[in-house]
Amino acid sequence: MGRCVECGSAGRGEPLPYKGFFAITWSGFRGGWSIFTSVFLSCNIALVKPFELLGQTLSPDGTVMKLIRRGDEYLILADGAVLMSSRMHGSEEELATLACQRVRTLERASVLIGGLGMGFTLRATLDLLSADATVVVAELVPAVVEWNRGPLGPLAGHPLKDKRVRVETRDVAVALRSCLGQFDAVLLDVDNGPAAFTVSNNAGLYDERGIAAARAVLKMEGMLVVWAAQEDRKFEQRLRNGGFDVQVQRVRGRLKKGGPRRTLFLSRKSYR
Repeated sequence: MGRCVECGSAGRGEPLPYKGFFAITWSGFRGGWSIFTSVFLSCNIALVKPFELLGQTLSPDGTVMKLIRRGDEYLILADGAVLMSSRMHGSEEELATLACQRVRTLERASVLIGGLGMGFTLRATLDLLSADATVVVAELVPAVVEWNRGPLGPLAGHPLKDKRVRVETRDVAVALRSCLGQFDAVLLDVDNGPAAFTVSNNAGLYDERGIAAARAVLKMEGMLVVWAAQEDRKFEQRLRNGGFDVQVQRVRGRLKKGGPRRTLFLSRKSYR
C-alpha cells in the first residue's frame, strides 16, 4: 500500500486547507491527513467537489479501505485517513530510480516490489528495466490489485498489463521468506515505512528478522531500498547491523515541484 497526501506544514493537529476546498488535520496514517466536511477557505465559501466511492474493502487487520475519486484525483483511505493520493507520487518514482541504478544494466534482472499502491513505483521500475527483466509485486490486499486493474490502471499506464510483471496477492514478508537469493533489488513501499501504522504486522518487515529476510533474498551486491515517511536513525542502524552498506536520501513528494519530504534508505548487501 502506498503514499500520503501533500501537507502545507503547520503544527501537528492544526487544520489546514487541502487543495483549497476542505479542511484536513494530522492523522498519523502514512504521515497523512483526516478529511473533515467543513469548508476552510479563509472564511470564503466555495463549492466542494463531491466524492465518488469507487470501492471498499477490509485489510487483514480489519482496517476499512476505500477508493474514492474527487474530480481528477484518486485517493485511498484507511479508516478515513488519506493513505495515498494520485497527485503525490514523485518519491515513489525516485524509489524506483535509485533502486534500479545498477539493476537496469543487468540481463534478466529480477526485482521484488513490496506494496502496489497506485502503481507508480511499478511503472517507474518497468520503464528502467530491460525487456527480459522480471518484476514480482507482493500486495497484501486483493482489492488494491483489482483497483489497479480497473479505475487506477490509466494513472500509471496500466503497469499490470506488462508481461514482465507477476503479481502475488500475499504478504511481502511471506515472499521474502520463500525466494532466497533470487532478486537483484527489493523495493519496500509498505505502509508508513519503519513507523508502520495501517497493518500492525507490517512492523515485522523492519525489525532485525525482517532485515535478515530481505538480505537473504538478494543476490550479490543486491539493493534493498525502503520508502519511509520520516527519518529513522534506529532503523538505519539496524540496516547497518544487518549487513548492509547504507545511504539515506531525502526527497520531495513531488520532487522538484515540492511537497513533503520523504526518506529513502538505500542499502547495498555487504559481505563485510
